Amino acid sequence: MPATPSEATAGRRVRHKHARPGQLIEAALALFVEKGYAATRVEEIAQRAGVSKGTLFVYFQSKEDLFQAVVRENIAGRFVEWNEEFHAFQGSSADMLRYCMRSWWERIGATPASGITKLMLCEAQNFPEALAYYQQQVIAPGKDLIRRILERGIARGEFQVPDLDCAVYAVIAPMIFLLLNKHSLAACLPESESIDPLRYVDAQAEVLLSGLRAPEGPARQRS
Repeated sequence: MPATPSEATAGRRVRHKHARPGQLIEAALALFVEKGYAATRVEEIAQRAGVSKGTLFVYFQSKEDLFQAVVRENIAGRFVEWNEEFHAFQGSSADMLRYCMRSWWERIGATPASGITKLMLCEAQNFPEALAYYQQQVIAPGKDLIRRILERGIARGEFQVPDLDCAVYAVIAPMIFLLLNKHSLAACLPESESIDPLRYVDAQAEVLLSGLRAPEGPARQRS
C-alpha cells in the first residue's frame, strides 16, 4: 500500500534529521578552512548547514565538540582502514611507503580536510584543547603508522635507518609542505611553477627511499 502524504512527510523528516550531523560537520569543515577556527561562529555553521543554532546544539555541545567531530570524521577515522591495510600488505616496505604517501594524498590531501592541518599550524597555540585532541587523534597515530612501516623495512633488511625518530619526520615533512603549498604557498608562485601533487608525492617517496634503502652486496654485509 502506498504511503499516505503524512507518512511520506514523516519519512522525509526522519531522513533529514539523520542527515543533520553530517551536514553540520561538512559546513563546519568548510568554514574552518575558509575563515579559521577562531573566526568561525556556530551561528554561521548552522546557517551554512541550513538549520537553526538550536538544532546545532542538539547534536554538538560546542564549537570545540564540532571541531572534534570534523577531525574524527575526516581524518582520524582513516587510521582504522590504514592499519588494516598495513596488516594485509604483502609487498615490499618500499612499496608500502609509496602506497602510504599516495593514499594519504588521495584520501586527505586532495580533500577539503587538508585545510585542517594548516588551521592547526596557524591557530593551535591559542586553542590548547583542540590541539590536544588533534595530537591524540591525528599526529600520534600518524607518526606511529609511519614508524611501523620503517620498522618493517628494518626488520626485513630493506631499510637502513640510523635515527628512526628523525626518519619519521622526514616522511611527514614533504606532506606538510604539500598542504601548505595547496592552501597558501601556491598563491605566491607563478602558474608555470605549479606543483602536480601526485608527481610531487612520487618524487619525494623516491628521494626518501634512496636514502632509506639498505646497501646491497658487500657494502650491505659491511654495514
